[in-house]
Amino acid sequence: MKIAIGNDHAGTQYKKKVVSLLKQKGIEVINYGTDSDDSVDYPDFIHPVADDVENNKVDWGIIICGSGNGANMTANKHQGIRSALCWTGEIAKLAREHNNANILSIPARFVSENQALDMVKIFLETDFEGGRHQKRIDKIPVQK
Repeated sequence: MKIAIGNDHAGTQYKKKVVSLLKQKGIEVINYGTDSDDSVDYPDFIHPVADDVENNKVDWGIIICGSGNGANMTANKHQGIRSALCWTGEIAKLAREHNNANILSIPARFVSENQALDMVKIFLETDFEGGRHQKRIDKIPVQK
């Protein structure tokens, strides 16, 4: 399994913890995030993650910023992305089961490190249910 991860300055410490967890699980990680706490622009670190997920270079993406919103909005501009802003394990589980989310967006300033790690584990361990949920997902892309 291969995961791309991206973060801004608000997510640096959480990213380090997530990367450590993923490596312990034998998961290859591509780090597009900043390793500094100096202020940066989150889109610069999120677009590469979304590109890799969209182009099937990785299995999943994890993105982290202060509120999770900016990172999530940026990722969801990519046509093949279903990024989910999650703040509990239950939300992360439902994002996978019902929405087949392919990127997890973590709001570093609103969840604890333990909550973030729990969400990552749940996100990676949860399968998409398909069925009635698939027809809804098929309606997400804009039809022109």
